[in-house]
Amino acid sequence: MEKNTGNQNTKRRSTFAVLFYINRTKVRKDGMCQLLCKVSIDAEWEQIGTKVSVNPAIWNPEKGRADGRSENALTVNRAIDDLTHEICGHYDRIKNSLGFITAELVKNAVKGIGQKPLTLLALFREHNEEFKKRVGIDRIQETYDSYLRSYKHLSAFIREKKGVEDVTLRSLDRAFYDDFELFLRTDHNLKPKSVHEHLYRLKKLTMRAVSQGTLRRDPYCRLHPELPKRKSRHMKLEDLKTLMTTPVEKPQLQFVRDMFIFSTFTGLAYADLKKLSINDIARADDGTWWIHLHRQKTDTLSSVRLLDIPLRIIEKYRSQRTGDKVFNVYSRGYFILLTRELGEVYGFDLTFHQARHNFGTHITLSLGVPIETVSRMMGHTSISTTQIYAQVTDTKVDEDMKRLRATGFWDKTGLYEEDFTAGKKWKRNSDSQK
Repeated sequence: MEKNTGNQNTKRRSTFAVLFYINRTKVRKDGMCQLLCKVSIDAEWEQIGTKVSVNPAIWNPEKGRADGRSENALTVNRAIDDLTHEICGHYDRIKNSLGFITAELVKNAVKGIGQKPLTLLALFREHNEEFKKRVGIDRIQETYDSYLRSYKHLSAFIREKKGVEDVTLRSLDRAFYDDFELFLRTDHNLKPKSVHEHLYRLKKLTMRAVSQGTLRRDPYCRLHPELPKRKSRHMKLEDLKTLMTTPVEKPQLQFVRDMFIFSTFTGLAYADLKKLSINDIARADDGTWWIHLHRQKTDTLSSVRLLDIPLRIIEKYRSQRTGDKVFNVYSRGYFILLTRELGEVYGFDLTFHQARHNFGTHITLSLGVPIETVSRMMGHTSISTTQIYAQVTDTKVDEDMKRLRATGFWDKTGLYEEDFTAGKKWKRNSDSQK
């Protein structure tokens, strides 16, 4: 039994060897051969070429070195010693960092190619740098900014809770994941959706590490961050009416209020409103005006007919145009601050994205517009996304029931009532005939 255990331990131990040789079949014109190196780890090997030339006459294949004290022999043996020392250094460093080692990893380290980060924050920085290069091509700035926020939270967690500047990828475990989740929920009081977003990005990093070969297995492959149930965030109808009918003095707030109302009647998100061009607005053959715009978030087509109120808002700001954009929308940060200030003026919490929810709920679905039509107008890729907005309010239910009652149909219809006594008598007679 002890012998078997010993054999198992031997199998787990990595075999590591460095062998130098020359290829005598490829002799150069000057009679020299190239010095080659073979790194072998656990029955797998990789060849590493050098720029050193060896005189075949002084090469000792048994020793793997050059014989003698000639200038060529000294150069060759010095190169062998230096490369052996470098390979052993990479071997120890990679094995200590990753917990495992391969010949390919050692070769890549020697060549200085394909070296991937071995720590979490370094890997995150690499990801963000690559992502930034794609902004404006197939990625958007807002998503890049959200990755920077995730990096900021993860960096703060490692520094404050772990007491270090970074952690190795091989040290990631379930405890790290759970502690990070608790940190986001308690120390930063983030909402469930934000917590889900940051945990998902932590998972994305470990998947990236596995694909790069710096992790053998994903420690979080079986973990799935809890995604809170999405719900419509539309305003109360009374608050919306207050916003539309009550004036505000500050010019910047007037503009934000008008943009909010415009979005309420068109369903445009901030990014789509900012890029809305006069070329996105067209007049149909029947004289109606339409917005045909590919949403920035999903690149799906959104087609919305312009009602009187949004048309009036477009006309109101026509004279302020400086280019082909319909509105000169403020930067996102300033716009968010003004929207929050506008809500304080009116006495209720306000976010600009509520306007899109207003469109999905108050302006369309609650007024009987089919969900398929709403999905097309909002540029959704799936009906299931539109269903988030399909929340019927108590007011809508009450109004529908009043219209039903007003028809008088049920008042004119009687209800036949059975004689339960006769039924019981029939049952007794039936029993007596058995």
